[in-house]
Amino acid sequence: MIELHFAGYQPARSVHTRGLYALRDGVARHAGGALSIKVTDSVVSLGRKAADLLSMVEAGELDGCYFASSYLAARVPALGVFDAPFQAGSRETVFATLDPALPDQVAATTGYRVIGWWDNGIRHLSNAVRPIRSPADCNGLRLRTLDNAQHQAAFRRCGFLPVFIDVADLARAVADGTVDAQENPLTNMVNFDIQAHHKHVSLTGHLLGIALLLVNRARYDALPAGSQAALNAAARDSEATQRALAIAEDTECLRTLADAGVAIVPPHEIDLAAFRHVATGT
Repeated sequence: MIELHFAGYQPARSVHTRGLYALRDGVARHAGGALSIKVTDSVVSLGRKAADLLSMVEAGELDGCYFASSYLAARVPALGVFDAPFQAGSRETVFATLDPALPDQVAATTGYRVIGWWDNGIRHLSNAVRPIRSPADCNGLRLRTLDNAQHQAAFRRCGFLPVFIDVADLARAVADGTVDAQENPLTNMVNFDIQAHHKHVSLTGHLLGIALLLVNRARYDALPAGSQAALNAAARDSEATQRALAIAEDTECLRTLADAGVAIVPPHEIDLAAFRHVATGT
């Protein structure tokens, strides 16, 4: 039997970790005993940075992982289509219009193959200072962002002072005040206990994150055809499972945040048109 080792960076309860276990179980169903998946929930618990997953998979230290598409946009410019803050479409629209050429473009310029597209959550703003309803409320707030120049430029135009911090250090940076604000899906806010320190959440919905399900390209290409087919089929199954979990998670997380005393600013109280205007520089 061939065993592939996949890893993530989130706790067991997260929709991503549950997605990895759906992938493992799907391989067990489709591979007929010829292929199996070993899952490590979080490399952070092993003392690694979350972003190390990308280099670990590309170098062959791991066989696969999930990771935000934003981190590869500099190497695969076509992935930048997902990275225009305050211009996100609905979940249904984004997944229905995925360019079928994107996996080949990723493989052409990196050491990965994309076998799945997961829901990395609708991103919102949280902060420890004040409610955010308009770009004026963002002025001077230190905002933790992803390592993505397009994101940072848009948030800077809104008045934030953006700074990249690895997700492994996010909770500490929020707790000790290194940053005043951060932007993440609701599930990440809850998983990293952001609500303990940030009592303001604005449901800006400014990005729909896409998590790529990645496999080391050489490892994938060396698999027998039957094992490749089983892995691909399991990846399709994991997409359906993970995306459904992500939608259900939003409702649960809103309840958790409210129970923690977080003041939630709903979309109709946010000047999203002003954010779109400022973020795009138009």
